[in-house]
Amino acid sequence: MRWKDGRRSANVQDRRGGSMPRGVKVGGGTILLVIVASLLLGENPLTLLGQLSGGSGGAVQTQSPSTRSAASDEAAEFVSVVLASTEDVWGQVFSASGQRYPEPQLILFEDGVQSACGYNSSSTGPFYCPGDRQVYLDLGFLNELRRLGANGDFAFAYVVAHEVGHHIQTITGLSDQVRQLQRRSSQTEANQLSVLQELQADCYAGLWARRANDMQGILEQGDVEEGLRAAAAIGDDRLQKMSGRRVQRESFTHGSSAQRVQWFRTGLEQASVEACDTFAAAGLR
Repeated sequence: MRWKDGRRSANVQDRRGGSMPRGVKVGGGTILLVIVASLLLGENPLTLLGQLSGGSGGAVQTQSPSTRSAASDEAAEFVSVVLASTEDVWGQVFSASGQRYPEPQLILFEDGVQSACGYNSSSTGPFYCPGDRQVYLDLGFLNELRRLGANGDFAFAYVVAHEVGHHIQTITGLSDQVRQLQRRSSQTEANQLSVLQELQADCYAGLWARRANDMQGILEQGDVEEGLRAAAAIGDDRLQKMSGRRVQRESFTHGSSAQRVQWFRTGLEQASVEACDTFAAAGLR
């Protein structure tokens, strides 16, 4: 995938290494605490305030831990470029219908993270939280993708674009509609609705890839195959088999490998929001 010359998104927040997010202001309460601390420590309060603000007009800047690897930093750069590309594509889609696209934030974390959806560990995998409209991603998931047989940078790009697809569902109101239907449904029916939602996000990821390539020429030979392998690698049936369980279709929440490949391919080939209406295809509209 051609990405190194791409625009970086301004919507990535790095919480790895326990660093504080950018933009935390030094307010009056903090100043009072610093003055008290300076009296106890025998330090000049102006010195402590300067250290706290980082000399940047009262904002605490994110610092990168010295143990962070170059590969990890490059992966973070890659994610930023992919997110920027989704902003360009969806911005164009919304603009064509006379609307403004509200861009999501993407939070990089490691081990675990607190969101409006509660606490999630890295084992959850990448996720989107409708409560704060943010995508959460542990770069360690790259290793999990490789373990599952989905190698290549475009496989990871597909995952990011899929999570952004859930953001599209949230801002268009579909996520709320699905949750309301699920409350009135049996568990099996609720799972089926979840599958349709996930497959639509797969289709949106394909839509992004096709349009981003048309706009920016991002695809290289083999990239599409990487995306298709990634979709197949995380199908519910395959994951159940890999864990030694019997395949139970009624328990699927994301779709089979074949379904995920089918809808990612649909997005790639047709590149339209209408073509990604998995609910209409299932006769629910």
